[in-house]
Amino acid sequence: MRVMIQAFVCGVLLSSVGISSSWAFSPTEGGSDGEALYQAHCARCHEGQVERAPHRDVMSRLPAVMVLHSLERGRMKFLGMARTNQERRALAEWITGRQLPPPTEKNETVAGFCADAPGEFMVEDGAPQWNGWGVDNFNTRFQSAEAAGISAEQVPELKVKWVFGLPMDFRVSQPTVVGGRVFIGSLQGRIYSLDAKTGCLHWSVETATGVRATPVVDNLPATTPPRYVVYVGDAAANVYALDARTGKELWKVDVDDHPLARITGTPKTHGNRLYVATTSLEEIAGADPTYECCTFRGKIMALNRLNGRLVWKAYTIPEPPVPVRKNAIGVQLWGPSGASVWSSPALDPERNRMYVTTGDNYSDPASLTSDAVMAFDMRSGQVLWSKQFTVGDAWNVACEIGDDTNCPEARGPDLDFASSPILRILPDGRRIILAGQKSGVMHAIDPDRDGEILWQHRVGKGGLLGGIQWGSTADAEQVYVALSDVVRKTVENADGSWTRILDGSVGGGMFAIDIESGERKWHVPAVGCGDRPQCSPAQSAAVSALPGVVFSGSVDGHLRGYATDTGEVVWDYNAVQEYASTNGVKTTGGSFDGPGPTIVDGMLYVHSGYGYRGGVPGNALIAFSVNGE
Repeated sequence: MRVMIQAFVCGVLLSSVGISSSWAFSPTEGGSDGEALYQAHCARCHEGQVERAPHRDVMSRLPAVMVLHSLERGRMKFLGMARTNQERRALAEWITGRQLPPPTEKNETVAGFCADAPGEFMVEDGAPQWNGWGVDNFNTRFQSAEAAGISAEQVPELKVKWVFGLPMDFRVSQPTVVGGRVFIGSLQGRIYSLDAKTGCLHWSVETATGVRATPVVDNLPATTPPRYVVYVGDAAANVYALDARTGKELWKVDVDDHPLARITGTPKTHGNRLYVATTSLEEIAGADPTYECCTFRGKIMALNRLNGRLVWKAYTIPEPPVPVRKNAIGVQLWGPSGASVWSSPALDPERNRMYVTTGDNYSDPASLTSDAVMAFDMRSGQVLWSKQFTVGDAWNVACEIGDDTNCPEARGPDLDFASSPILRILPDGRRIILAGQKSGVMHAIDPDRDGEILWQHRVGKGGLLGGIQWGSTADAEQVYVALSDVVRKTVENADGSWTRILDGSVGGGMFAIDIESGERKWHVPAVGCGDRPQCSPAQSAAVSALPGVVFSGSVDGHLRGYATDTGEVVWDYNAVQEYASTNGVKTTGGSFDGPGPTIVDGMLYVHSGYGYRGGVPGNALIAFSVNGE
């Protein structure tokens, strides 16, 4: 079996930065024709109807360096691999109409160092922390009152304490806060360690490619004094173990040999093991009719935390892909494929179980484990059960473009799970898993009865970019759900061309649902955008909570706190503004999407500037505290 990586791999390149541009720009010196390269390798998606691919006029507002980074380290790396450095630079300059600065090793964000950098690092027993994606093994995203250090009554007094200027990139990891430090990664291939109280920089290290997965911190077993390690995965499926004090690489392992594999879900640690899941870009590569779609299967792996060695590996699809049929131009197609794991698993060490949610299939035939919640044995990787929620969901980007040669015959709706499962224990000791799907439905299932459905609650229409996107939060009684249902509409320009922009009248809303019964307790509609440009009321970002208040960011650039008993908005902060940063980088806030707030020790940390899908881009890591003190 062979996997062909073609020069044409269409997909989401980047999104708007809202900067004016000029198209009167000559090709890069040396003769590379950026326009010809774009027409040959990019236009098929960015001039077509691919919902996730921004139109050329949107990309024209980007800094040229951001386009170049995407081709070299970001989501379009596998297109960039087929081009020379000169061609990548020509593409970036032609798309944006701006000249790139001369190549340099200096990164302007690596500044504002602490006086004692890298300083000391230690974690006191019981000290407040938000470690990884979901704050705990269960992925509740709910911080206790003691660890939060902020009461519900103090939330209206939250003000900006400091801001750090990240690379201009709409995808970053969620901040992890452990031992008085903030650890965060960027898709431009850099990890930062900041002082949690002041925002000064302890260290920063470069990775092989972009980092979207949230770092997780744990001590090495049997080390005296304790030595702490930052574990993180990157967009090329590498897992790193870094010294938490200095950032020094302890080990690095490539955990997936598929050339399009990547890690987006945050790893989990327990005992001597690190649990890692992989997804891939094959869903995008499948748009190319000459690509032999598709051979990737979602993987779960247990690694030895001391050295990164593989302990066990399990697949979300048990059968390896085999030749299925040839497409209309004679290219061999493979299957089953997909059912990848985009999010962080939930662990139940008491039962020795791990739960994951899966994505759709990329090719025919559709499997029984796509769009599902799956249970694995933590010790062996054995699949214990699987519960599927959307049958026959085989889909790839070819289904969206004019040439659907590689679109699966199933032509599924792409309603997979992007958010992590949440495990909660009811007062009588029964366990319940809560899983929000892009279909717009929150599912509650019994993990001790092979995923038997307890209740289902629809909060929205759902769709390719809709439904429940990045994650909900749950306290002991209720699960709090933010609705995306983002819509982009096509408008005609004066010259007869068209542009796809956000629809400011559709999407969003917050819901509280009783965990035990599935009864809706309250619903607060989204705030409309009016005539604001680059605005959507969609609430796609993951939500986080402390006792009495749940926080939800919106594509409109607002972060809001809702009272958990009534849904009343008790705090509303508009992040779309310029900031003075601790590292001296020009810094602006923008849309909220992807990661949610991290709440710990009297502070709230959040990234603002997720400009994907045409929202307001920015590069601000904002730290709030009560009265900014």
